[in-house]
Parts: sequence; structure tokens; C-alpha cells
Amino acid sequence: MAAKPDDFAPHPIKEQLPGVDFCLASSPPWPQAILLGFQHYLVMLGTSVFIPSLLVPQMGGGYEEKARVIQTLLFVAGINTLLQSYLGTRLPAVIGGSFTYILPTISIILSPRFAYIPDPYLRFEATMRAIQGALIAASSLQIVLGFCGIWRIFMRFLSPLAAVPIVTITALGLFYYGFPIVASCIEIGLPAIILLVFFSQYVAHYFEKRRMIFDRFAILVTVVIVWVYAHILTVAGAYKHRPPKTQFSCRTDRAGLIGGSPWIKIPYPFQWGGPTFDAGEAFAMMAASFASLIESTGTLIAVSRYASATPVPPSIFSRGIGWQGIAILLSGMFGTANGSAASVENAGLQGLTRVGSRRVVQISALFMIFFSILGKFGALFASIPFPIIAALYCVLYAYTASAGLGFLQFCNLNSMRTKFILGFSLFMGLSVAQYFREYEIIAGYGPLRTHARWFNDIVNVIFGSAATVAAIVAYFLDCTMLRGDSATRRDRGWHWWEKFRSYKTDPRSEEFYALPYNLGKFFPSL
Repeated sequence: MAAKPDDFAPHPIKEQLPGVDFCLASSPPWPQAILLGFQHYLVMLGTSVFIPSLLVPQMGGGYEEKARVIQTLLFVAGINTLLQSYLGTRLPAVIGGSFTYILPTISIILSPRFAYIPDPYLRFEATMRAIQGALIAASSLQIVLGFCGIWRIFMRFLSPLAAVPIVTITALGLFYYGFPIVASCIEIGLPAIILLVFFSQYVAHYFEKRRMIFDRFAILVTVVIVWVYAHILTVAGAYKHRPPKTQFSCRTDRAGLIGGSPWIKIPYPFQWGGPTFDAGEAFAMMAASFASLIESTGTLIAVSRYASATPVPPSIFSRGIGWQGIAILLSGMFGTANGSAASVENAGLQGLTRVGSRRVVQISALFMIFFSILGKFGALFASIPFPIIAALYCVLYAYTASAGLGFLQFCNLNSMRTKFILGFSLFMGLSVAQYFREYEIIAGYGPLRTHARWFNDIVNVIFGSAATVAAIVAYFLDCTMLRGDSATRRDRGWHWWEKFRSYKTDPRSEEFYALPYNLGKFFPSL
């Protein structure tokens, strides 16, 4: 049988992602919206629990201090998410903790001036106040870049070609928080991956009448099943004589959060005391702020894609970064021991559920605030074993990475210039960051080791961020290679976004983010 002429036609370019059930300005029914909001809360719990669990013991804190820091981090994340959704980009982005700030924070914790404090709690307070001061100082970087419009200039020349490595490596650069943590308790981590893929990608399509349950709520179903399974193994004594590391990863009763959490506690600014400032530590934390700025930009681009929004103008990105600087300022004031950034995993969750509604994310922010105040209830959900959360990351990070690859449709993939910029930036982003990471694990310090500890931290943070390296390489090459070539502008896909960058109507209006049938009102040529 002869093939039809259109069988070999390329897939059409979609400036807005089709197949999204609920876009930015639309909302599912209230019962579904509440469950979806709770699902976003569960997903962001992983980072909110993992980071304090790593840092607080090194600071000298115990279970009670760890529980309070987690509560504070959740409380501030809820406030910052609401601020971003109402005043910032107005995209459905969750603003939470970031792994990028771990390195300069550990550098502060290991500072010699805290080593001679004998009392663990006093050492914890002194370290926390130093971290607060560094975060408050570092917040000025994003506040200035955002509200002064400097970041708008960067976004003005960002093309789809340069956006691909930024978005993709923002997610792929977190690969060591995926399966390596799953493997720490493979008997519960691997079943979680299998069940999540099975429910969301197979069951949802074979049982059309039950598609909504297994498609939109696959995370909830998977977490409940594997969590109960892990608790049965714990109660049955499967880990009774196992090494401490295995027990911490696998058992459901080793987090110590429920006993250390108060019933009701409202976090407040400077609860650990007044912040202390050190210039070197502030500069090192600014480097982390810059790296998180790049990563958050990639995440916000992915969020806009999964929310089926039109390409966001540079001015909106700049305003969003300014409010993210305010988020870092609040993190420093309240004492979260960590900075703020757009959540990569929650961006992936929007792709998994096909729901990019802003209302859902605002509901999740209310869950963060509610369970951070009611400590015992929040600690119950926060005690989910890390391998289960890491299993979710394996799927959610993949969705965010694929959002970046989707921008290749705007580029000319038959161009050798495109192939070089794309391949070189992706490879160097992963390779350079992995070199810095492995060097530090083996030697105990980064490749650069001068007498200025703060300068070492700046270099290690920037080049240890895969997304930052990929962004620098891709943006520089894309803006400098063959600039005079008339075909370059179309090869890099820049013309697809340019018409949105010249948008004259208020981008904060709902019409700007609406579905394609509204585009004709603003762009008659479409």
C-alpha cells in the first residue's frame, strides 16, 4: 500500500505544549486541586528534609534542632511560593530548598572559629547565625540582577538553542540524587521506581476510566504502597541487625523527626539570634546564589512549558529572579540553613500529571505552611525514607530534562553549528561538574586550593554546578559564533521567541498566559 504524502511530513512546531489538561490559568475541580496540591507538597518534602538532615548534625544540632530547621524551611518555602505565584513570574513554580547551597554552607560549618565551641547547641546557634548572615548578604545579588532589569538583558538574547542545555542539565546535573540514593536501600527504592512507571505510563492508558487516578495521582499511590511495605519490613525486623547506614536509609522509624517536633510552632525571623557577617563567606554564598539563579531560570522555563504558557518575556523572568532574591533574604532571616530556588522536581511533577495550574501550586504552598506549624503531623510525612523520594526524582527529573530537549524543535538540527554548541555544552556541563565533584570526594577539597578559602568556594561552587557550566558555554558560543551569518538567527530558533519579547500588553494579565486561541488578539500575523 502506497504511503500518503503527509506520512513523511515533520511534526509541526508547537509554541505551547499540547496535551496539558489544565494550563496556567485554568484549574481542576477543587477536590482534585487539593489532592494535587498535597502531592506537590510530598514531592518537595524530599529536598526540605534531606538538606537539614545532612547539615544540622554537622552543625551540632540534634533531632529537635533538625525538626525545627525542617519546619522553618517548609514555612519559608510556602511563603516564597505564594510570593512567586502572585508577584513574581506568576508561573506555577514551587520555591524551596536547593542543593546548590550545600557546599558553601558546609564550608561555613567547618570554619575553624566554630571548632572550639564545646557545647553542641551553642555551636549550632553560632553556625546558624553565620549561615544566616551569608544568605542575607547573598540575596542582594539576585535582588539587584532582578529588580534592576539586568537579568532581562541576559534573557533578551537567550535563544531556544542555548535554553536546551540550561533546562536539560538543570535536571540531569542532579543525577547523583537519584539512583545512588535509591541503591542505598534497593529493596524499597527499586519497587518505587517500577510502580511509579507502571501506574503512570501503563495502567493509566489501559484503564481509561481510571486514568485520572493512576495518571495524576501516581505519586500518591506509589508512595502509600511502598511506604506501607517499608514499614512492614521495619516492624518485621528485616533491618534489626543491619549496619547503621542501612537502617537509616531503610527503616521508617529512624528519622527522629516525630519525637523532636513540637505540636505547634510558628517560625519567626532571627529565632536563632542575630546574624553574623563574614565577607569571605558572603562572597562564597553569592557564588551559590548565582548558580541557583541559572538553575532556577532553567526550571522556570520548564515550568512555563508544562503550564502550556506562551514564551515568557525577559522582563517577567527578571522580576521573578528579583522575588527569588527576596526568597533568599527570607531564608536568611528565618534561619533555614539553605537558600531558595525553583524546585526542579515539582516542575517534573507538572509534566507527569499534565496539570500546570497555578492554583494547585498555591494550594501546595498552604500545605507547606500548615504542616510546618503543626509540627507532629508534618513530621509524619517528612519521615518517608529517602530512597522512596529518590525513586520519585528518577522520574520527575527526567520530565524536567525532556522539557529542555523539547526546545530543539525550534532549532535547525541539520546545522553543524547547532550540533557543536549543543553537544559541547551538554558534555562540558556534565564533565566539568563531575570532575570537581570527584576531586573533592577523593582529596577532601576542590581542584583550586589557595589560602583564600572563600575564593576556593566560589570557584568550586560555580564549576561544580553542571547547569551553570552548560549555561556559560552554550550562551557564550551561541552569542558569538557566526553572528554575521544570516542563517544563524533562524538556525538557533531565536526568531520564534522574538515576537513574544516585543509584547506590548501587560504580561501579568491572564490573557498573556492563555491558550493559543488568544494569541491572535496580540499577534495578528499568527
